[in-house]
Amino acid sequence: MEAGNFHHALKIREDLCIGCSHCMNVCPTEAIRVKNGKSVLFADRCVDCGECFRVCPVSAIIIDHDDFNYIFDYKYRVALVPAVFTGQFPEDISLRQIHSVMLDLGFTHIYEVENGVEILAESINEYTTVHRDIKPLISSFCPAIVRLIQVKFPALVDNIIRLQPPLDISAAFLKKEMLAQGIPSEEIGIFYVTPCAAKIAAIKDPVGESSSHITGVINMDFLFNKVFRQVKQKNNQSCAVPLSGKLSGKATCWALTNGEARHVQGRCLAIDEIHNVIEFLERIENEEITDIDFLELRACDESCAGGVLTTSNRFLTVERLRNHADLYREENEPLHPDAFRKISSEKEYLKNRITIDPIKPRSILKLDENMAEAMKKMEKVNRIMLLLPMVDCGICGAPSCQALAQDIAQGEAGIQQCIFIQKIMEQKGEMSLEDSVEVMRSIWGFGKTNKYRDIKGI
Repeated sequence: MEAGNFHHALKIREDLCIGCSHCMNVCPTEAIRVKNGKSVLFADRCVDCGECFRVCPVSAIIIDHDDFNYIFDYKYRVALVPAVFTGQFPEDISLRQIHSVMLDLGFTHIYEVENGVEILAESINEYTTVHRDIKPLISSFCPAIVRLIQVKFPALVDNIIRLQPPLDISAAFLKKEMLAQGIPSEEIGIFYVTPCAAKIAAIKDPVGESSSHITGVINMDFLFNKVFRQVKQKNNQSCAVPLSGKLSGKATCWALTNGEARHVQGRCLAIDEIHNVIEFLERIENEEITDIDFLELRACDESCAGGVLTTSNRFLTVERLRNHADLYREENEPLHPDAFRKISSEKEYLKNRITIDPIKPRSILKLDENMAEAMKKMEKVNRIMLLLPMVDCGICGAPSCQALAQDIAQGEAGIQQCIFIQKIMEQKGEMSLEDSVEVMRSIWGFGKTNKYRDIKGI
């Protein structure tokens, strides 16, 4: 198991949090508790899927990304843009307009992430041929899924394909290309426009890699609003910015559900939305399903089109991108002198570096590094579970009775936090009403318990 915690892009602002428990109840890895009336993140469990971000009613959960002005620390500023970014815009706004405004905002170059898809697709099929004894092989495209497997399904980490996603392939190509042009490394800034929190975390703390070629990460929602506003202000003025080529239909749809699986050999399935993924992986882990060659797993509904940092309706984004793919035709347009060469020119270089290191488990099910201690704690969890009501009401500040039992075994909670146990202890005279109220205050804060002091007058 790897030491230390993941880097997390998701942050909880304590000054805004009202302890409503919405985030706790939707978290797929039970990474959130409520203590002293505020949500608390268990860093070793969080996979940065962003489900908590979606449901917070007071915007107390934020996604920590780089300040846009950070790009100006570099002379050469490359925007590494995924297809879902352009898919956010209405059909009457052209790619040329979008890129023109991005250059006006300060970028010196624009490059589309999915240029790396052709190299990856070929490498995946080579990988599946070599590792045909491992079933199912699992895509490494979605970093939230990679982390989910590490913490919740550690027995499946060896099933993850050890290949870089298109993002890393394109970034490696860009870095090599610009260095070959004689540009000093310290003057190159490569900035990824991200649709989700998990990719921020993956760039800041890569799994299977020591570092990333990407300099910084820009929130897609933020950049979309800046670009969209300026496009409208330009009022469809003509743009002199040339396009450097078009993505293939395959590349355009790669980040969408089934965009990857349809190009892999063998029996392949594409599953999106993290709770659906968990349900399916449980079946895989229990060997209920054994005859699948490849799984494309994505944390968001409709994959990257449904990322938490996207603005447009995900179904409209999917429609637009598929329309773009249908319009694709192989063209031999001459590249503009300032454009990058075709990524295929460095195919062998990139394929030789596409493999990542083995991915290590970071299981949240492991109660202690010492096996003897872990067994003792597991026995304690089992004993506690016999006492708890198994209703998963969340009043204890944990998302389930199982989670509370584990917290108690780890010394992070007390059994008196369970409201059912409290009432039994009160009946037996082992706990006073005042003590019961204090326990509730330690979970939900003074405000929630104090507001009922005049309840007799209602």
